[in-house]
Amino acid sequence: MNFLDRNEFNFEPSTKVVEAIKNFDPKDLCFYTRIYDEGKKSVVSVRLSEIYGVPEEQVLLGYGGEDILKNAVHYYLMKGDNKTILIPEFSWWYYNRIAGECGGNFEMYPLYEQDDTFAYNVDEVIEYTNRICPRMLLLASPNNPTGNCLSSEEIGKIMENIPSETMVLIDEAYASFITTDVDYIAPLVNKYKNLIISRTLSKFYGLPGLRMGFGFMGAGHTDFLSYANKYLGYNRFSEAVALAALESDEHYRKVADEMEWDRQLFKKELGDMPGFKVYKSVANFILIKYPIEIKERLQKAMAEQNYKIKFMGDPGLESCLRITLGRREQIQVVVDTIKRIALEK
Repeated sequence: MNFLDRNEFNFEPSTKVVEAIKNFDPKDLCFYTRIYDEGKKSVVSVRLSEIYGVPEEQVLLGYGGEDILKNAVHYYLMKGDNKTILIPEFSWWYYNRIAGECGGNFEMYPLYEQDDTFAYNVDEVIEYTNRICPRMLLLASPNNPTGNCLSSEEIGKIMENIPSETMVLIDEAYASFITTDVDYIAPLVNKYKNLIISRTLSKFYGLPGLRMGFGFMGAGHTDFLSYANKYLGYNRFSEAVALAALESDEHYRKVADEMEWDRQLFKKELGDMPGFKVYKSVANFILIKYPIEIKERLQKAMAEQNYKIKFMGDPGLESCLRITLGRREQIQVVVDTIKRIALEK
C-alpha cells in the first residue's frame, strides 16, 4: 500500500541514520541519558541548543511533537479558570481534541482563501486574541491541511500585540521543507516568555516511528518544564538516531527539494482542469480542490492501485484532497489516476 494520506516519509533515511541504527551498542541502554554533572537533559537537547542558539534549559524534548502539544495544552488549560484555546478554523483535528481531554474548550479564528493559497489575517488573529483573552493561542506554520505559513515578522507582530498572559504555541512540525532559516527562533523565544515553538523529527527528517519531538520556550517556566519535559533525557537509542538525523541536513534537504517536482507536476497537470485548484504548499503535502462528483470513482480507482490519499471532510474543505508529496513514480500514478477519472464521461 502507498500511504499518501498521512504526511509520512516515502523516501530513504540518510546513510548516517542507517549507520547509527546498525552500530548502536545495547550496553548504552544500561545508563540514563541525563548529563547529571552539568544539569542538562540529554546530548540531544545540548545539540539542539547549539543548532538553534537557545539555552539548553529552554529546549523541550517530547515523545513526538504531539507529546509537546498535548503536555502544553493540558498544563496551561488545567491551571486557573481560563480554559480556552484559540485554534485555526482549518487545522489538524487533534488540536481541539487535546483541549477536550483536559476539560478545556476551543474557539476558532478564520483562515482565508487568497488566490492559490490560504492565509492568516494577522490583524484579525490579534483582534480575536485581545477580545477573547484565551489562555492559549495556537498557530500552525505551515498549517495542516492548507499548507500556508507565517513569516517571522508576522509572528513577531502577533506576539507584540496580544496579552502576555496568553501562552502562544506555534506548531512548526512542517517548517523545514521550503526554508532552512531557523535564525528567527532564538530572538523570539528570548524576547517572549509566553511563547512555545514545537518541532519534530517526524516530518522533514522522516522519522515518525522514532517518536522524537523537540521545541523551545520562553524563560521562567520551571513548573511546566518539570511537568512536561524529559528530565531524564530521552532514551539512548532514540538519541543516537536523532543526532545522526540532525547531522544529515544535506540528505534531507535533497529529499525536500525533490518534492518541488511533485508540486509542479500537480500544478501543470491538474491546475487548469475544470473544477480543480492546486493550492500553494510549503509543507510535505499539497491541498487540491477537485470536482466532488468524482469522489466515489476516484476512491475506488486509488484503492484498486493500492494508493491512499486524503479525501477531506472538514467543513469548508469537503471538495478537497490532501496528498502527501512522495517519490516521483508515486506522484505520477496519483496524477494520472486523477486525470483519468476526471476525464471519464
